[in-house]
Amino acid sequence: MKHYLYALGAILCWASLPAATGSSLTGMSVPLLMVISFCCAAIYLYAQDVVCTRSFRIYFPDCKVSLLGIWGIFGYHYVYYTALNKTPLAEAAILTTTWSFWIVVFSALLLFRRIKLSIVLTALAGLTGAAMVIAAGKDLVISMQYMQGYMLSLLCGLIWASFSVGLSKSNMKANPMTAFTVYAALLSVLMYLVSPAHPVPSAQNILAAMYLGCVPLGLSFFLWSQAVRGGNMVVIGFLSYLTPPLAVLMVAIVNGETVSEQVIFGMVVIIAASIAGRFALEQKEECS
Repeated sequence: MKHYLYALGAILCWASLPAATGSSLTGMSVPLLMVISFCCAAIYLYAQDVVCTRSFRIYFPDCKVSLLGIWGIFGYHYVYYTALNKTPLAEAAILTTTWSFWIVVFSALLLFRRIKLSIVLTALAGLTGAAMVIAAGKDLVISMQYMQGYMLSLLCGLIWASFSVGLSKSNMKANPMTAFTVYAALLSVLMYLVSPAHPVPSAQNILAAMYLGCVPLGLSFFLWSQAVRGGNMVVIGFLSYLTPPLAVLMVAIVNGETVSEQVIFGMVVIIAASIAGRFALEQKEECS
């Protein structure tokens, strides 16, 4: 049970970003955003490690796992931020949410050694619910001019899903996320130095990027690693569908807004799909 609480904690961290920062990240270049956020994430996780382990040493995993971390942490966020710059926000958010679907599918495939139709259908239902939440009150238009952004958004889903499932299969006693964020921070600084001039960030930009680094990145990375290295990835995949509705609910609470019926219905669909997926998983485990 604790692994699913860790997963929910990470999901709440991700969901808090829109409510906490609003549009304060608008106008920042991708390299600058990555430098500030990953440096803050690395500092946060290192300080947390020092407090928890009473050691100043950083645990660096072997080369194979380190490459997995660079792929999942640096690679995902670079592609994600780039996709948001090339695609309308609602469409990008829906397409990047496919990582929840792929986590369920990849994990079920590894667990049962073949595709289970019931698992796939419930995963698609959860994805549909998430899309309903994101699309509420917005005009969705698929345009060829944004095709590159669409492809990058879909790639985000595959990167984070493969990283999460790969991390769940790695046998590590220590949490590798501090090392992963150090790698990402160093690569971000390098990318920033070789890229063209960037607009000067405002104080709001910097504060929002620092929050992004400490909570939706730093704290969530620790919680997500704890979750995937011990919990059932199929269940965690279903839980991750809750990210969009929780984000909408937090924004509504902070701004005193009402939540639309479509958002509520989408959340009901997600919860129903999660329950059905868990039931299907239990049935398949009993038959195995």
